[in-house]
Amino acid sequence: MKEKKNPEISLENRRGGYFAIGLLFTLALVLSMFEWKSYDTETVEIQRSIHLNTIEEEIVPVSQETPPPPPPPPQVTTDIQIVANESEIKEELDIEDMDVDVDTKVDYTVPDIQQEMPEEVIEEEEIFTIVEKMPEFPGGLKALFGYLKKKLKYPAMAKDAGIKGKVYVTFIVDKDGSITNVEVLRGIGGGCDEEAIKVVKEMPKWEPGRQRNKPVRVQYNLPISFILK
Repeated sequence: MKEKKNPEISLENRRGGYFAIGLLFTLALVLSMFEWKSYDTETVEIQRSIHLNTIEEEIVPVSQETPPPPPPPPQVTTDIQIVANESEIKEELDIEDMDVDVDTKVDYTVPDIQQEMPEEVIEEEEIFTIVEKMPEFPGGLKALFGYLKKKLKYPAMAKDAGIKGKVYVTFIVDKDGSITNVEVLRGIGGGCDEEAIKVVKEMPKWEPGRQRNKPVRVQYNLPISFILK
């Protein structure tokens, strides 16, 4: 005879429910453990903060007393002695008697005062290059060429070396017609430059140049030719 199980009271049918209940219980236990640990941590932190706060409150800063100001310096008092009008003054001033007459000599030296005289500024007259009436050799250009031909002597050194050409000489015809500041602008050498300067310096006075009908200083340039024949 077989035993028949009652399906209503069979544990196999309730196994899933028991498993779910056990799982829920386990989860609840694990959660409670986590909650318990975090609670302990918060408690320790709270106690630590309370302990620190109590220590900070116990530290009281020490107040420093400001030193009193130094006493003022003692005032110097001067004793003033009041002397009566009738009292005699013992100290007397020694005054030397000095007889001064007409013959008395007094030693007194007068310092040398050198007055700086302003330097005289000499204004040089203007030198013109072109004027209304240019300076002129006595007798004109024809007379000037005749003078140069007569006075010029060909230097032997230049002749032997075969040097020829023009020497440009510049000079100033002054207000009175005299020749000054003779210089060579461009030379050819061989003694020709020196000969040209010598001849120009020996020239007679020129007719001075004029500007607004007044004689003025004029710079004049003169080419002198040296030609071998």
